[in-house]
Amino acid sequence: MAIHRYRMISEGDRIAVALSGGKDSLSLLWVLKERQSRVPIHYELTAVYVDPGFKGGFGEDLKVYCRKNGIPLYVDMTNHGIIGHSPENRENPCFLCSRLRRKRIFEIAEKLNCNKVALGHTKDDIIETLFLNICYAGEISTMIPNQSFFQGKFTLIRPLAFVDEEITRRFAKEADFPVFNNPCPTAGITKRREIKNLLNQLYRPNSKIKGNIFNAMQHVKHEFLLQ
Repeated sequence: MAIHRYRMISEGDRIAVALSGGKDSLSLLWVLKERQSRVPIHYELTAVYVDPGFKGGFGEDLKVYCRKNGIPLYVDMTNHGIIGHSPENRENPCFLCSRLRRKRIFEIAEKLNCNKVALGHTKDDIIETLFLNICYAGEISTMIPNQSFFQGKFTLIRPLAFVDEEITRRFAKEADFPVFNNPCPTAGITKRREIKNLLNQLYRPNSKIKGNIFNAMQHVKHEFLLQ
């Protein structure tokens, strides 16, 4: 499990869990909450939701869900989605919106005196990011499970880094998580979705391909790359 391998959680940590309302972040919140009762390490959780500002948002419904499960939720209203979809930024609205949201999450984490930020990225997200960066940024890089920011002031952790998205999909259904509909006008038609569809075609004839790609990121032969 990624939490143990990368020593993500330590005694006394205050963790801001970034929620999107999707199955992955809700699964992450459930895992971290359930884990609190059975490990000999004390840590605190606070959920954070940065509302992008579209009509039809679900911040209040998310508050109700978290309250029922005994987890405090900080909802921050922004216009990040509106800015990201402005006429001046039509080429890549997701990139700007995501960057603004990440910046705001760190600001909120500091305000709440949290030293760690947990994101619900899965194995699929890590692979997709590799291909996104190759295809659109011209570099070989991806998300990493445990990353320090601002000279160690915050640590960003991805506890689901070794988990297939299909597992969170099944778990969300079995756990009967509420469905929060994403009001973003470009939801489902992003570059990430294009890469996801491409990879699913690649995986279909051979079930080992996804695992091989993921393992390849941990076995890089630098001497056989262009310098």
